[in-house]
Amino acid sequence: MKALQGVDGHVAWVEAPTPVCDVGQVRIRVAAAGLNRADLLQRAGLYPAPPGASQVLGLECSGVISEVGPGSSWQVGDRVCALLAGGGMAEEVVVDARHVLPVPEGLSLTEAAALPEVYSTAWLNLFQLAALKPGEKVLLHAGASGVGSAAIQLCKAFGNPCWVSVGSTDRLAYCQALGAQGGVVRTDGLEGLSELGPFDVILDAVGANYAELNLKVLARDGRWVLIGLMGGRETRLDLAQVLAKRIQLVGSTLRNRDDQFKADLFSDLSAHVWPLFTEGRLSPQLARAFPIQDAEAAFAELASNQVSGKLVLVIDESLA
Repeated sequence: MKALQGVDGHVAWVEAPTPVCDVGQVRIRVAAAGLNRADLLQRAGLYPAPPGASQVLGLECSGVISEVGPGSSWQVGDRVCALLAGGGMAEEVVVDARHVLPVPEGLSLTEAAALPEVYSTAWLNLFQLAALKPGEKVLLHAGASGVGSAAIQLCKAFGNPCWVSVGSTDRLAYCQALGAQGGVVRTDGLEGLSELGPFDVILDAVGANYAELNLKVLARDGRWVLIGLMGGRETRLDLAQVLAKRIQLVGSTLRNRDDQFKADLFSDLSAHVWPLFTEGRLSPQLARAFPIQDAEAAFAELASNQVSGKLVLVIDESLA
C-alpha cells in the first residue's frame, strides 16, 4: 500500500507494508485523514510514534471498513472514523475496533476525518480530567485551532461560558461565531484576560509563555490542563499562588494512552458527544481539504498558524 511518511523534514507518499488485521481489529479503506500539529512534529523527527505503533503519519482518519477481525461487531462496508496512534495517512489502516465510531449522519467522510482527534482531546481534558461542571468558566488558549474549535462547541453545548486567546481579530471573530463569549488577540496583549476572569479551567496548548498569566487568571480551585508546548517548555512558577488558590496543574497527552483508556474514552464520546452532531449542535469546522498529492502544502499551511479549524488530506477521492 501507499502511505505518507516523514523523510528528512518533508513528507513522501511511499510504499509501506500492508498491516495485518488481527483479533478485535478492523481494516479501514481510508478516505481522508485529519492533519494535526503532532504530524508536524513527527515529520520533523521530534515526536516519534509510540512503541508498536505505525510509523506512518496520521492520528485520525475516516473511511469504509473492508475487513473485520474476530471479536468485532462492525460490518464490512460501515462508514467510520477512527482515532489512531499512527498510520492514518495511508491507503489502508488497521485499528482496534473499540477506537472507531460511525460517521455522524449528514457528514461526508472528508468532514468525519476532522473529528476523532480534536473531539477526543477536548472531551478528555475539559470534561474528564478537569471535571468541568455546568456554568464554570473556561479559557481556551489557541482557541481557533482544531482542538479549540471543538472545545468551544462542547462548552456551548454543555453550558460553560468560554473565552479564548488567539492570534488575530479574524480568528477571534471565528471563535465568537462558534460560541465563545469573547477573548483577546495576543499581539494586543493578554492583560485583558484578567478582566474577563477568573476562570475555573484553562485548556493550554501554549505552555511556558502563558504560565504566569494562567496562575494570575485562574480562580480558586482552578484546573490548568497543559496539552502543548507551542510557547516553550521552561518557565518559573510562583508556587505560593498554586497553594493559595489550590490550583491543579495537569499534564495531558492522548497518543500514548493504552488501548483500554482510548476504548473507554470512545465509549464516553459515543454516549455524550456523537449524538450532538446529528442534532446539529456540533460540527467538524473543516477549513480546507487537500489531495494527498499536495500534502506538503497542507503541512505548510498548518505550520503557518493561520488556520481556523481543521485541515484534512483526502486519500481516496472516490470515497471522500
